[in-house]
Amino acid sequence: MKAGLNAAPPSLWKRSLNVRTAMLYLFPSILLFAVFIFYPMFRTLYLSFFLTDQQGNAALFVGLENYAYLLESPEFLNSIKATVLFVLYTVPIGIILALFLALIANEKLKGIGFFRTMFSSSMGISVAASSVVWLFLFHPSVGMFNRLLHLLHLPQVQWLLDPEWALISVSISTIWLNTGFAFLILLGGLQNIDEYLYESARIDGAGYWYQLRRITIPMLSPTLFFIITISLINAFQTFGQIDILTKGGPSQSTNLIVYSIYREAFINYQFGTASAQAVFLFICILIVTILQFKLGEKKVHYQ
Repeated sequence: MKAGLNAAPPSLWKRSLNVRTAMLYLFPSILLFAVFIFYPMFRTLYLSFFLTDQQGNAALFVGLENYAYLLESPEFLNSIKATVLFVLYTVPIGIILALFLALIANEKLKGIGFFRTMFSSSMGISVAASSVVWLFLFHPSVGMFNRLLHLLHLPQVQWLLDPEWALISVSISTIWLNTGFAFLILLGGLQNIDEYLYESARIDGAGYWYQLRRITIPMLSPTLFFIITISLINAFQTFGQIDILTKGGPSQSTNLIVYSIYREAFINYQFGTASAQAVFLFICILIVTILQFKLGEKKVHYQ
């Protein structure tokens, strides 16, 4: 009995030592998260309840008035609409295109490595560089797209100047830019599927489409779940190509929420309403991610 009582304190001391050692190793990561994530997040939430001066300092507490102003603002409601449309344009088409390219590149054909490199090449191009290229492609007079339309005797399109086409044009450039990353991840998922499953299916007389529906898609579902989640988050946070190609125009047709935050904070110097928009965007992304995990993960087939 005494031996047991004497053994307890060393055990607690050892556990305390392990905790302190673990915290010591985690301290650099905790410090980085605190400086670059937690502090900006809480600072943004704090400023969303204030009117601020041009330096971004809180000047007058207004409570929820910034949020009420946003929900009544036609410009912000238009930003929500543009953001939702942008997500619907880019995410499904981008994932389907990346999956199609990954299925092609996964075939064991001579020289397929060259095409794998080409399909994933957009990963190595920055948003700024790719946007400048697309800016020339969309040019109304010397752009390649309008020249092709001219050769086909079709009416030319003001890609970035027409409110009906601007958001579609930016979506096309975004799909091209993001396809390389999605393609590479999906190709890695395809190559991790056990070849034995396909051999067994072929012996049973299963065709390509049956294998795709019953083997490939279910076994690839964890990778698809990851790509869909990441693509949704990235689509809500798109900024660079909007700033370079359209600057939110024409007629606010491409003024996504992220770009609206930038304009409100660094052009209009209204940091309070910009912070409220940032909080709103965070809540939207959080809700979408939770729904994705609640609904989408049920269809994921883990090995």
